[in-house]
Amino acid sequence: MRLTEGDAEFRRRVRDWLEQNLTGEFAALRGQGGPGREHEHFEQRLAWNRHLAAGGWTCLSWPTEYGGRDATLAEQVIFYEEYARSGAPARVGHMGEELLGPTLLAFGTPEQKERFLRPISEVRELWCQGYSEPGAGSDLASLTTSARLDGGDWVITGQKVWTSLAREADWCFLLARTEPGSRRSAGLSYLLVPMHQPGITIRPIRQLTGTSEFNEVFFDGARTARDMVVGEPGDGWRVAMTTLAIERGASTLGQQVGYQRELDELIAAARRSGAARDPLLRDRLARAWIGLQVVREQVLTMLGGEDDPAAGAASVVKLLWSNWHRDLGQLAMDVLGPASMLAQGPPYDLDDWQRLYLFSRADTVYGGSAEIQRGIIADRALGLPR
Repeated sequence: MRLTEGDAEFRRRVRDWLEQNLTGEFAALRGQGGPGREHEHFEQRLAWNRHLAAGGWTCLSWPTEYGGRDATLAEQVIFYEEYARSGAPARVGHMGEELLGPTLLAFGTPEQKERFLRPISEVRELWCQGYSEPGAGSDLASLTTSARLDGGDWVITGQKVWTSLAREADWCFLLARTEPGSRRSAGLSYLLVPMHQPGITIRPIRQLTGTSEFNEVFFDGARTARDMVVGEPGDGWRVAMTTLAIERGASTLGQQVGYQRELDELIAAARRSGAARDPLLRDRLARAWIGLQVVREQVLTMLGGEDDPAAGAASVVKLLWSNWHRDLGQLAMDVLGPASMLAQGPPYDLDDWQRLYLFSRADTVYGGSAEIQRGIIADRALGLPR
């Protein structure tokens, strides 16, 4: 990706704004939130996210008419990198901003864009994603949640699981089977459903980290208006796959910067403790550094258009970063040695490395398991027999 002098000026603007605004009430939020830590200072992070919106730093790639900046790909990459480098807290509106918003821009009706995009860009409405089910995780096409038309409403019945931020969300974008008797990816629709209504029950799922970022959500006659379907009824699979492809876009470069910070901190810890003198651990730390550079180059290659995401490039990226991060968690435990097995205090007070290790076990599962990603690569990129 070739950066221009204008891009360099944009980087200076982003860096200066973050430095000037991550102060006062927001200074204590540095490093807060993120995977496995979504419970941290949620209300304060929501206020920060709205402050970002007021400064024009949400939904960068969107058209200005919907609250975006019409940012170039290079500018998006720069923003995500600088945001991660600043230590700014994890944003609470990313489901709407990074996933649903671009999907509505591609498939939404003018009325849907008018209704939803501004509240997302201004962080006035939060979203969650209703894809996985108890019997349909990586094999999403086997989902059974159904929706039927009743007058002017879709009536939804079923269960979703591993729903991040469901308790905080105002709306959910979900896949439901709207054609009775349909199988696999046929007959699915992509629905927009209000979360604050009778017929929806949310139960937190306690994780290995002791927190409850994920939830299971039960729909028992929940309703949404007939026009709250994105794309055509029955064409939800195509819309949902677009959302998944968007999930592995430019924002993943900011993720890599966060990973680099974790690796740098682990190297520093290894030097302090003397673990870096162990040739095997030193070799693993070096391999971790090399692996992260490979992930970054693969993301840039995909975003630069040299690879077609539909041909498996996005799956390669998911496979690379998820395995890398899981292995970093294991490496952290080995660097820390026996002390890594001890909680910091009762009843279950974990330090950052222990939380990283436990939560990163899920990296190769959520967002499409490693097994499924390998199958996609074999089928779409390599053309191997199914």
